[in-house]
Amino acid sequence: MGSRTIVNLGGQRFDRIREQGAFYIDKTGFIKEWWEDGSDVTLITRPRRFGKTLNMSMTACFFSNQYANRGDLFEGLEVWNDERYRQLQGTYPVIFLSFAGVKAARYADMEYLLTETFAKLYEQNRYLLKGGLLSENEVEYYNRIKPGMDGTAAFGAVNSMCEFMHRYYKKEVIILLDEYDTPMQEAWLGDYWDEAVKFFRIFFDNTFKTNPHLYRGIITGIARISKESIFSDLNNLKVMTTTSNQYATSFGFTEQEVFQALDDMGLGSEKENVRRWYDGFTFGKHTDIYNPWSISSFIENNGEYAAYWTNTSSNSLVNSLIQRGNISVKQIMETLITGGSFTAVIDEQIVFTQLDGNGNAIWSLLLATGYLKVLEVDIVGIRKDKLYTLTLTNLEVKIMFENMVDRWFQQGETDAYYNEFINALLNDNVRKMNTFMNKVALETFSSFDSGNKPSDETHPERFYHGFVLGMVVNLASRYKVISNRESGYGRYDVMIKPLDRSDKAFIFEFKVMDADDDEDTLEDTLANALAQIEEKQYETALIAEGFAPERIRKYGFAFKGKKCLIG
Repeated sequence: MGSRTIVNLGGQRFDRIREQGAFYIDKTGFIKEWWEDGSDVTLITRPRRFGKTLNMSMTACFFSNQYANRGDLFEGLEVWNDERYRQLQGTYPVIFLSFAGVKAARYADMEYLLTETFAKLYEQNRYLLKGGLLSENEVEYYNRIKPGMDGTAAFGAVNSMCEFMHRYYKKEVIILLDEYDTPMQEAWLGDYWDEAVKFFRIFFDNTFKTNPHLYRGIITGIARISKESIFSDLNNLKVMTTTSNQYATSFGFTEQEVFQALDDMGLGSEKENVRRWYDGFTFGKHTDIYNPWSISSFIENNGEYAAYWTNTSSNSLVNSLIQRGNISVKQIMETLITGGSFTAVIDEQIVFTQLDGNGNAIWSLLLATGYLKVLEVDIVGIRKDKLYTLTLTNLEVKIMFENMVDRWFQQGETDAYYNEFINALLNDNVRKMNTFMNKVALETFSSFDSGNKPSDETHPERFYHGFVLGMVVNLASRYKVISNRESGYGRYDVMIKPLDRSDKAFIFEFKVMDADDDEDTLEDTLANALAQIEEKQYETALIAEGFAPERIRKYGFAFKGKKCLIG
């Protein structure tokens, strides 16, 4: 592999990559590992852009009789060193489907896209209509499989195709289904989850359980959707997640593979920076796994660093979960963006219906999708739950979340108001702080709303944590923003500590107006917030670090609904 090697970025066809002589890291060991495992149906979950589609294409090229006598595609690769596997190449009927393009805002549109997918499968195999293989009724059925057909006909479309192919080739069929969960994520975002679940439960049962013409199957996706949702009847399903040791190095690049590629491309001097930017994924017991898209992009761009992986597609699901998440979710995001870690009990079966109200469900999804990595695992409690210590995967992911938070404040005029508030804060202009904070709060309360019908009393808490996240990101070059830490005799809400001790430091205390505390006006609430700062001696930590008391600014934030008073 030399400096002129083609990098077929985004290439997902194994045959084309091999015919081009393009950059490729040998993953054909997966074929042997899967074949020798012997499971009827295998579900493999990996984050996006980790080579799932390319590996499915590779598997199709190896087994499919449409690629008979194409051993040239595998010459020089691991699987071709074994004579037994040379005899297997090109000997099975294979159905290779992808749901990657099934992205729809409405259920009817999702169903149409699925029928379109099945119709293409039937078009590709129209040779089955020749020679009297199918009965008159079967021919009529075959011709009814078209885009927009009745959804009930779609349930058994793949099952029927397996039957026709089995009859034609006299051999049971291998089914490869890529990105099975894309339509499910879209269903959750589009609020038609229950309808989608009904469809896929029947489809998966017909395709992978009650299908006598199936020999073996592989399903790939990003997350393991709970068995109760769509896999309730599949007792022949073997699940391999990111915590499984099996297939751990088959998806993604190992550090040894990455460093060898960098040396071959004349980029060997960049190894440490590449590790900082793109390392951090852990599959099973294998640490130091790299994202293939980022490494391939880095090589193609002659060693230019960028957030390649996190910019490749929409992160709308992740954005929605965090922005609308409860107070705890936003507090943990503050910790993560500032380089910290946290602990959570992880359930690898993602229950989408719990994502709105269950913090651990959110972290489970973020771990499955590659945005978090595991630092440590402890077994706790009578139920032997796994308690994971988690942090952001790498610098690339950190940049993604910082950009995400930035965008929260770039809606309408909110960005300008937010920046004006920051400028007023740094210049001790309390009047302007009040003006712009009220405008920011008014425009962004709904953005940080985590409930369907939230009350005015709970609005400020959600807004405050989203607002603090914005400060964490936007002031990072000059200040360290810390929230909910102990100092003096209590826990302050926010401390903004300058990196240069000659600059001003800030302490914020947020309070929602409470009639039970004899607060009849926002002024009363503000006075209580300022009194708390003094009584609890929140400046203790700053003074201990050498900040002069006269350079410490103390502000109370009093909220009533969407109104705010600062003093």
